[in-house]
Amino acid sequence: SSGSSREASPSGTVTVATLPPGCERVDDAPTVDVEDLPREALDTMQNIADGPPFSFGKDGSVFQNRERLLPDHERGYYREYTVVTPGSDDRGARRIVAGECGEQWYTEDHYESFRLIEVGT
Repeated sequence: SSGSSREASPSGTVTVATLPPGCERVDDAPTVDVEDLPREALDTMQNIADGPPFSFGKDGSVFQNRERLLPDHERGYYREYTVVTPGSDDRGARRIVAGECGEQWYTEDHYESFRLIEVGT
C-alpha cells in the first residue's frame, strides 16, 4: 500500500508527496514534530530538498546504521546530513538521516537516539 509523506519549506507551507513504489510508512518509532525542531534542522531539510552541493563534505554520504536504531535496509539506503550547531567549531552532534523513501530522522546526540520527523498531521 502507498502512503504519503509531507515536507516543510522554511515558509511553513506543507506539500504532500506520494511515497515511491515499494515504500511503506514507518510506524511505532519515536517521533518529533517538525515544528519542534531547531531552526537549523529546518535549514538542513531545505538543503536536502534542494540537493547538492551541500555545506559540509560528508553531507549526502552513506549512513551505515551500525547502531541498528533505524529500520533495517540495504547499505546505501540512508544518507546523513549535518544540522549546524551554533557555537560549535566542528560539525557538532546533530544530524538528519534521510531514507530513500523520503523519511527523515533527527538525532541531536550523534546517533545515540533517533526520532522520526513528522511534518503536518
